[in-house]
Amino acid sequence: QDAIDRKEKRSETFKTAVHGLETDTPALKTEELGRRAPQWVRDNLVTMCMRCKEPFNAITRRRHHCRACGYVVCARCSDYKAELQYDGNRPNRVCQECYIFLTGHTVLEDREGKHKGILEKGAAEVSSRSLLCSSLQLLDKNGKGGTRGWFVIPQDDPLVLYIYAAPQDVRAHTSIPLLGYQVRDMPQSESRHLFQLAQSRQVFTFVADTEELKRRWMRAMARSAAGITHPEEEEEEEEE
Repeated sequence: QDAIDRKEKRSETFKTAVHGLETDTPALKTEELGRRAPQWVRDNLVTMCMRCKEPFNAITRRRHHCRACGYVVCARCSDYKAELQYDGNRPNRVCQECYIFLTGHTVLEDREGKHKGILEKGAAEVSSRSLLCSSLQLLDKNGKGGTRGWFVIPQDDPLVLYIYAAPQDVRAHTSIPLLGYQVRDMPQSESRHLFQLAQSRQVFTFVADTEELKRRWMRAMARSAAGITHPEEEEEEEEE
């Protein structure tokens, strides 16, 4: 099952890279909540609850869908019922935010009392306004294994690389400040398209799906590493 899940996630992230990000679910307007059936976010596009940001697992934190907004949420964040007009005003499972909006009731437990951290930017939102985003693999230090994920350089934070486990996650699991790094090309190895970020003793090795994608990432990272935040800045430097 784990192999199947990885295969499906890879397939989905490849599709988003080729056809444009599936931000996927055009989100319903607030006034449409409960009146129109939402398009559900696919289970395999998230690895954590889209409300509380806790990671899913097969035993204690399983995936559910809010019937009002279509988000993938955990049981704790969807432990509410609200009547939905599109379903004949029958009670349906909804997330806390939709429950408050649809019923007007308050929830005593404050789950939103903490400030957003630097990593708590949704992948879909950030990717829709990015300099570059796609699936990549980040190899571990010995180069034999690694983590495949969704990598994004946002337009509004162009000197930082954000790494998500999946392209619809609502929180990045890590970030890499790119300023000052060197981008190194590496020879193709076993049909793998390799390149590196290096600074002092810190080295990150990436694997792209294609040579063309590798070149795009190397150009984007090199611009960020040099502190170039807009394409026109690069053009001015080339003219000089």
